[in-house]
Parts: sequence; C-alpha cells; structure tokens
Amino acid sequence: MKFEYALALLKTGAAMTRTHWNGAGQFVYLVPADRYEAKTNIAKSIADKDGKVNYNAYFALRTVNGMISTWVPSVTDLLAEDWEVVEWT
Repeated sequence: MKFEYALALLKTGAAMTRTHWNGAGQFVYLVPADRYEAKTNIAKSIADKDGKVNYNAYFALRTVNGMISTWVPSVTDLLAEDWEVVEWT
C-alpha cells in the first residue's frame, strides 16, 4: 500500500513495515503526544512541578536488534507502495 494509507493506519495505532526493508522484524508505529518522566538533566531542568516533560507525537522504529529509535520517513519511504500492516500483539 502507499504511505498515505499507511499513515492513516499508523494514526489508529497500527504497526507498519515495508516489504523491501533490509531487516526482518523492523516496523514503525506512532507514539502519541504525552507527558513523560524527565530522564536527563536537561529534561529535569525544564520539567513541570510533577517532574514531567511534554512531548509531541513521533514515529518510533523497532530495529532488527529489537531496540526502539525515533524514525523519520525518507523520500523513498514516502513514495513506496510496499507498506503493510504488522501483527505485533
């Protein structure tokens, strides 16, 4: 499927992958905006009285080694038509 359809599904909580990605087990999901416990000294210096920092929504990528990283789609990802839903539960 095209990225615009994948994006609509990401917004509903789906996990998505590309058929032609190199690594098995990689997928992307949307992390909604929220408040999180400050972990770094910088974040702690700007945290609210509850020790939390407001974050914008972002895409997260599960990498081939199982780590989670932030993700920004490339032009190739945006134009790709090989997006598919990942069953991750």
